[in-house]
Amino acid sequence: MDEAKALVGRAIGEVNATINSGKSETAMYGDFERIFARYADVPVIARSALGPAARSASNAQMAEFTKAYQGYIARKYGRRFREFIGGQIEVTDARPVKTYFEVISVARLRGESPFDLRWHVSDRSGKNLFFNIIIEGVNMLASERTEIGAMLDRRRGDVDALIVDLRTA
Repeated sequence: MDEAKALVGRAIGEVNATINSGKSETAMYGDFERIFARYADVPVIARSALGPAARSASNAQMAEFTKAYQGYIARKYGRRFREFIGGQIEVTDARPVKTYFEVISVARLRGESPFDLRWHVSDRSGKNLFFNIIIEGVNMLASERTEIGAMLDRRRGDVDALIVDLRTA
């Protein structure tokens, strides 16, 4: 449990340092992608986001989708992180839940009421990594699965077309 809290604390520290670095938004995206790759179980998150299509995707497609998805997530959430400038996220607690740990944190942004962030951390891939974040009760994994599923539907199930579009989204 302490390891899970420490992992989330380090991730938050790096996100805060990036947000408050004074870099341009575009320059921050690369930092966010490296942070995501370091602290998140990206293959598990990407497979979950792709949903049922992941079962029929080839190994090469999954590898390319995972890489494209990693950049897509970094840019998508990186745009939101600008709202955190001058704010603070603090780890407050952790607890075991089934086969993982839930690390509880609170975000305090300027001019807003504090809100809850819950990080799901597991060591199933060999080391502690987060695989989901619940932001004010909204499940990131479930939201991403719905969004990626809709994007895939618009491309008539063409995973390769989705990969191309994720690289520029």
